[in-house]
Amino acid sequence: MTKKALFEGLVFDEADRMVATTLVGGEPFYVVNDQGFKRHIPSEQVDRQVLIQMQELMKGNEGAISEQTAKMLGQEDIFTRAMLEQQLKNIDRQFDQLLQTGIPEEGRAYLGMLGFKVVINHHGEVIKVEQPSAPPDPDGEE
Repeated sequence: MTKKALFEGLVFDEADRMVATTLVGGEPFYVVNDQGFKRHIPSEQVDRQVLIQMQELMKGNEGAISEQTAKMLGQEDIFTRAMLEQQLKNIDRQFDQLLQTGIPEEGRAYLGMLGFKVVINHHGEVIKVEQPSAPPDPDGEE
């Protein structure tokens, strides 16, 4: 069982209203206002959908992502890149740990400033995930 909604403050309903979060019996829920009726959706149900979508976007790009991450860390050696790439390839194994530890509040705030946003319906189905994109290439290509 998760301890906190992973994407708290980043989840919106179809009317573009931020979805509240609450704990019921120690379990986190997203609370969607459905015409006055407050639907409680287990946060893990929504969070896993988002993580799976993010995983799908990374598939096949693990090498490039690990290379850029290593550059950002200032650790461009082959061992660091190989470790990062392996972690990315097996990211689904880390979902449970991430759901337990959560994303720090500062990290969620940063994601929000970058434009990260999750839109769900009143059943808790993820309609879309808006993710920040990289700035366009100076040549006009992305």
